[in-house]
Amino acid sequence: MNTTASDTAAVMSPRLRLWPRRRSAWAVVVAAVCLALIVVIAILAPWLAPHDPLEMSPADRLKAPSDSYWLGTDAYGRDLLSRVLYGARVSLIVGVGSALVAVVVGLPLGILAGFFRGLDAIVMRVMDGLMAIPSVLLAIAIVSLTSANLWTVMTAITIPEIPRVVRLVRSVVLSAREEPYVEAAISLGSSLSTVMWRHLMPNTLAPLIVMATYICASAILTEAILSFLGAGIGTETPTWGNIMSEGRTYFLIKPSLIFWPGVMLSICILSINLLGDAARDRLDPRLQKRGGMQ
Repeated sequence: MNTTASDTAAVMSPRLRLWPRRRSAWAVVVAAVCLALIVVIAILAPWLAPHDPLEMSPADRLKAPSDSYWLGTDAYGRDLLSRVLYGARVSLIVGVGSALVAVVVGLPLGILAGFFRGLDAIVMRVMDGLMAIPSVLLAIAIVSLTSANLWTVMTAITIPEIPRVVRLVRSVVLSAREEPYVEAAISLGSSLSTVMWRHLMPNTLAPLIVMATYICASAILTEAILSFLGAGIGTETPTWGNIMSEGRTYFLIKPSLIFWPGVMLSICILSINLLGDAARDRLDPRLQKRGGMQ
């Protein structure tokens, strides 16, 4: 006798139905632990690094791992472990800083665009123009016109992310402004600033938290791409991207120059994305109802 999918779900044991949820919870825990370790490494890099990441030793170029150099050295005799540890600082500063600035700038623009129809057309056409330009190319153009330092790179990465925040906030405000409690606040004589910031802005917080995690991961990856292409932060500041950029010349004889910063970059971005997915599942009421029905 043939059984349908609903019949199969009905006879499925509760333990089997809970298995995907438990596996997802374990992935979130592991991601949180990994990200916490990276944050600790970034904060304690001056004390954890066994050597000065900028100290060159021509006599020790491309050394294999040893008691003095746990991960070996690069082509300039600099300790690879120390440079990888310090690289976590730049990545987290760029990621968190870009996410915060994008939210701070995009939130008011999105609220104003969603609330005022006349302003909506102007703001969204500007945002559409920015989104039409590939983010990496726009960042390269901005860095090329200015000096390549940490703040310039962060600004170049943040500008393409602002339209994503504006569009998200605008879509939330467009739907929330039609709610009865907003119309009631307007009819009772509440000021426009009160309506926007007290009644509309709280609706944007949950999706903004999720968006901020994705922007953070995207900014870290973009910074690594820029540094790998030679258009990012200078080599005097160790970043995972420029460590890999310098190591690609010697990849065949010493692949660890790319492997270790690449592993750290992958773990960092994957952990942030997993936590973003978990935040989305937790904060989105529709997903919570769907999970409760299963």
